[in-house]
Amino acid sequence: MENKRNWLKVCVAVLLVLTIVTGYYAFKLREEYNNATNNNYTEAFSNLVNYVNSVENYLGKAMISKSPEHSAQTLTQIWRDSNLAIVYLSRVSLDNEGLSQTAKFLNQVSDYSYSLSKKNINGEGLSDDDFKNLETMYNYSIDLENTLNQLSEEIYNGTINWDSLKTNSGSKFAQSVDSVSVFSNIDDNLNEYEGLIYDGAYSDHVNKSEKLGLTGNDISEEEARNKAKEFFGDEFESIDSNTFLENADIPSYNFSVKLKNRDEKYSIMISKKGGHIVETDLDREVNTENLSQEEANEIGKSYLADKGFNNMKETYFVKQSNVVTINYAYNDNGVIVYPDLIKVRIALDNGEVLGIETTGYLNAHTERKYVEPKLSIEEAKAKLNNKLEIVSENMAIIPTEWKTEIPCYEFKGKIGEREFLVYINVETGKEEDILVILETPGGTLTI
Repeated sequence: MENKRNWLKVCVAVLLVLTIVTGYYAFKLREEYNNATNNNYTEAFSNLVNYVNSVENYLGKAMISKSPEHSAQTLTQIWRDSNLAIVYLSRVSLDNEGLSQTAKFLNQVSDYSYSLSKKNINGEGLSDDDFKNLETMYNYSIDLENTLNQLSEEIYNGTINWDSLKTNSGSKFAQSVDSVSVFSNIDDNLNEYEGLIYDGAYSDHVNKSEKLGLTGNDISEEEARNKAKEFFGDEFESIDSNTFLENADIPSYNFSVKLKNRDEKYSIMISKKGGHIVETDLDREVNTENLSQEEANEIGKSYLADKGFNNMKETYFVKQSNVVTINYAYNDNGVIVYPDLIKVRIALDNGEVLGIETTGYLNAHTERKYVEPKLSIEEAKAKLNNKLEIVSENMAIIPTEWKTEIPCYEFKGKIGEREFLVYINVETGKEEDILVILETPGGTLTI
């Protein structure tokens, strides 16, 4: 009898252990599943935000474009990105109301931009009503973009989690960010439609197979070492050879350089052809910001001139961790040559230049023969959207995806609070490109 009682105790203990182990295992599986699911939601939401931001920016471009060819490209991009936004919206864990309100708006943007693109392809210009509709959609896209960006902040800082959004996206979000939820009212506001998107401008132009700025004969590693010593001048102390970058866009010798009275080392790349400076970099911590952007611009310009890069003009910049990276384009007697680009990194604590990158300049810089404009600047202005309030104007050279260059009139202007750059071909009068200028806490960028 005693043995039977002991056997029962053992069985109960074993069952209890099995229950605990099984429960823990089930809990861990459920936790892993929830984590994986939430990660998928977060990834989908991040893509949704990116595509909605793109839709907003391209709607801004479409709103002022008067060229049927360029307008068709822009509207096609809106159609593409709004459809991709819809795909990722369907993968996000929001309640049915939140999904339907936003999906309807994106579908309307997609359908309407597609119909306008067909008009342009068929040679029809957009009517005043078309531009008015694009402007209205653009304004609502800003509301949606702001809502999603704020919701993104709430998700990433933990104020809102995906479980709460599954059942209460509209009201939960509205309470947490103290703003009107676009999820809950955008449908009502769009009933008037009948079924109806760094660096700096042109900083990502393609590398050319013919390096126009890469002049001179091939040099040896020892000659490259001497070039590096000359670059740093009296501050130079010692140099070590690193790898030869044979498969880089510009084959280069790579060195580490120790300067006097400092512990950090510079890295420097010298091109094999001609011994040009391709890149320098010093990685140090910058804890304070003591210089204005205007002061940094002048420091960079003076530094480039001292290194033999004359007539460079600052264009756009990005600021991060108290270091500013400024894009400088070649200024050829008042013509801004965007392909001839150099990037300069400047520490904002003491103005020290932490690095330069000259790939764009070495790819494109050459003595150019300019065509005589067939349009006056006033004739080019007449081709702009009359809502664009012009702030500045000048000549510019912009690169194309076909590795060519186009001489243009560059017009900087505003519609409301949004700034744009519009490029009109000086020979044909074609609207070659429109860029949206983004003024952010981290710099001035273009899209």
